[in-house]
Amino acid sequence: MMTNRQLFQQFLAHTSPFPLALEIEKAEGVWLYGKDKKYLDLISGIGVSNVGHRHPKVVEAIKNQADKYLHLMVYGEYIQFPQVELAQLLAKSTDYKLDSVYLVNSGTEATEGALKLAKRHTGRSQLISARLAYHGATHGALSLSDSEQFTKSFAPLLPDVDFIEFNNLLDLEKITEKTAAVMVETIQGEAGVIVPKGDYLKHLKNRCLETGTLLILDEVQCGAGRTGTFWAYQQYDIVPDILTSAKGMGGGMPIGAFLAPQSIMKKLTFEPILGHITTFGGHPVSAAAAAECVKLLLDERCLKDVEVKGLRFENQLRHTSIKSIRRKGLMMAVELDNFENLFKVINYCI
Repeated sequence: MMTNRQLFQQFLAHTSPFPLALEIEKAEGVWLYGKDKKYLDLISGIGVSNVGHRHPKVVEAIKNQADKYLHLMVYGEYIQFPQVELAQLLAKSTDYKLDSVYLVNSGTEATEGALKLAKRHTGRSQLISARLAYHGATHGALSLSDSEQFTKSFAPLLPDVDFIEFNNLLDLEKITEKTAAVMVETIQGEAGVIVPKGDYLKHLKNRCLETGTLLILDEVQCGAGRTGTFWAYQQYDIVPDILTSAKGMGGGMPIGAFLAPQSIMKKLTFEPILGHITTFGGHPVSAAAAAECVKLLLDERCLKDVEVKGLRFENQLRHTSIKSIRRKGLMMAVELDNFENLFKVINYCI
């Protein structure tokens, strides 16, 4: 009989020639449990488990919903309590400034929906993203990446895409009356936790207002409480036209969303109808889990310790190979003097 490791190697499609291949039997709180040892999950499932693995309230919500119904109908046709409850909670998290929620399955799907909505609303074609950005791996989302390492094997991608340098005010002149949307991460994650400097996001928002361009903020990684407020943009005194989310909002279940004001979102309901549709978006079990997760994150007691915990990691993470640490709340990037020293630092931390 083949072992799980052998089955993994033979039948599961891999994303790299060297997967981590940790065999996990159980997860709870911040811990992952293997057969012979446990691991402190500092990567949080790549920004997913914001309230910990198997939070009791999230697990209870999953079980309760599974006893009622699973998939019923494509998104948006039937009234399903988990979906409408989650949508209201997400709108509340923006102080109802983004009061229409489109539920999808993942962050990259949220990106795709947001891009279509921006083009539909403005009637324009040009899209602008920031250099070193990451918005997902599907075709449209990948088009907003300037990394040839990720894109060259899948070219040609979407046309009429340009790039600006994050935190560079002069580059904002690239945004014109031809631009449908500018999409940036409120805090750049893949680039190494790059935080907006000064009033950069205000200048970006004002330039979009001047040109009639929609501002899409990607908070798939930095949202859902990770930086100490529910949304990272709430620390910069702006409101986007469209907001994307996934990962941490699901409490460990797969789900995503893009949010916008009703006046913008309604453009997806006609010319054509069903112009954007998803079969499993807002799956009732995922939506139930997400609703409970959002309730936990809306409770200030859950968010008040984010900065304290982040600072604790920053202060205690010391090694001669570490050149610098960039951090916002519990988003953290560690710069090493040599990539080969990564394993030394990991072993030191463990």
